[in-house]
Amino acid sequence: MSQLFQELKRRNVFRVAIAYLAVAWVVLQVADIVFESVAAPGWLMQVLLFFIAIGFIFALFFAWAFEMTPDGIKKEADVDRSISITNRTGKKLDRVIIGVLAIAVIFLLLDRNTSSDSAEIAETTERSVAVLPFVAMSGGPDDEYFTDGLTEEILNSLTRVQGLLVTARTSAFHFKGQDLPIPEIAKTLGVAHVVEGSVRREGNHLRVTAQLIRASDGFHLWSENYDRDSGDLFNVQTDIAEKIATALGVVLDDEQREKMHAAGLKDPEAFVAYQKAQELYNLAHGAGILSLTHLAKANELLDTTLALAPNLSHAHRIYTDLYAHTLTDAASGEDISAEDQQRAYESMVASYDAAIATAVGVGQRLTTAYDKALLTGQWKELAPILDEVLLQNECVDLGWLDPMTVPFGRAEQFRDFALRFAECDPLSYSGWRSAINASIWMGDTEGAIKIAETGREKVDHVSLTNTLVNALVQAGRFDEAESLVVRDVTNASTRSQLRIVIAAAQGDRQSSESRLQEYVVADDVDVDTLIPTAAIVGDRELANRLAAEFDARPYGYLLLMLTAYDCKCGAPFDLDVAPNFALLIKDAGVEWPPASPIKWPLKDW
Repeated sequence: MSQLFQELKRRNVFRVAIAYLAVAWVVLQVADIVFESVAAPGWLMQVLLFFIAIGFIFALFFAWAFEMTPDGIKKEADVDRSISITNRTGKKLDRVIIGVLAIAVIFLLLDRNTSSDSAEIAETTERSVAVLPFVAMSGGPDDEYFTDGLTEEILNSLTRVQGLLVTARTSAFHFKGQDLPIPEIAKTLGVAHVVEGSVRREGNHLRVTAQLIRASDGFHLWSENYDRDSGDLFNVQTDIAEKIATALGVVLDDEQREKMHAAGLKDPEAFVAYQKAQELYNLAHGAGILSLTHLAKANELLDTTLALAPNLSHAHRIYTDLYAHTLTDAASGEDISAEDQQRAYESMVASYDAAIATAVGVGQRLTTAYDKALLTGQWKELAPILDEVLLQNECVDLGWLDPMTVPFGRAEQFRDFALRFAECDPLSYSGWRSAINASIWMGDTEGAIKIAETGREKVDHVSLTNTLVNALVQAGRFDEAESLVVRDVTNASTRSQLRIVIAAAQGDRQSSESRLQEYVVADDVDVDTLIPTAAIVGDRELANRLAAEFDARPYGYLLLMLTAYDCKCGAPFDLDVAPNFALLIKDAGVEWPPASPIKWPLKDW
């Protein structure tokens, strides 16, 4: 072996191998850039790799069997050892290797800088803007709501412009009343530009000021004052949106202008009612515990809004929420009469139909149609709609997409979809929560924790804490999970449920079973979590009994569809105890049970 090694070294086989691999690496990097720039098919890189691998074998063979001489290339066996120049050839190869390695180092440095620049560009694209809530300069009883309505209409008009990233309302309105520097706001929202302004209303007269500011240096790219009658409000808001788009270098064609004009409300009373309704809707979801009282009051205001603006799709969509949660409450055993359940179902269907008919974009129409099919039990329709939904690049509300998507093989696609939503609406918890859960289902624990930490820096919401606890449990970081629950979870029921999760994941049967017994009889227990909590503790009898009870109720599938998603434990109950739900699973064409992304030592089925 020693002689073979020395002979390989003398014939420069090792040097040829190193030089070949170094040159091949550079060739592959250059090819990757070229292929990407010309949108070459992926198989081209595979073909190139194949030929490089074959070439490597031939290179080693020729290095062993042939030799460079002053008279050209000769077979090694024909060369007199006394006049061999392999030593000089080796030195030339050393210089080639050093040169190629130097090129590789330069390439790596350039690639690093380019990647950094690309990341910064991706993080804050030049054509990105947030429309901050305009300031109400007059003190009428509804002037603030009126001003918020004008702000939202400008925002909605801009979202119709292709190639422009516009921060969603939830995130933009987070800064209402806060006197923060523009660069700080822009950094939080991930945008390059900010729009701000004011509205003064005196009778029928309006004075509106608006300005577009570049966040990097505070330069005013555009500003204008409008003195108009309230009847000309629609023209004011569309003119502002057009001027902003033009200032950001977006060329508007007739079709885009038409979309912008079609987006807006034209009635000041509708402005005010819609803003009040959204305020109540957000309050209903803001504390982590849903308030049907707030939703009912919101719907009263939405009745006024839709009477004046019947084509406002988003108003129709949020109108459904009261009825969807009324049905889930009935499924959980709340005392809701059969007549009230039927009225809720019919109202929900009618509102979804109106929202679909008035949707302004393909993505909005598809996600609304998906929600309707899911909530009404038309699960045969889910897969084809979902195939189209996940191809969309629009920033649309995630709605009810998660439960029948993430556990059944769509987690990776859905995470990308959720992160796009989080980019458009970074201060809304829903995009971050969905992306964290999708990462957990993918088995990307570190990715889930990273997304959770990023989201929690931006949004203070209990659901992000809950999902971070699940990610830490998946990673086996139980002490951190326990500390997080004790420090950040204030609701007693939620805290109790999460501590059961931590104990069950550690295989602590005594602690998890005793906590489960206390949790089941608690006054404020969240019934949605009873089945998955019983499952991870290993109480199959309790999980099956509850599943059978839910399944026997008219809309029990609305709760059962959440159990697999929440449990992350495979089958949270035996499918044969829930025959109605089993039929829907068959209709949906998904595999049951789903995978179990987290290990639960106490669950043996």
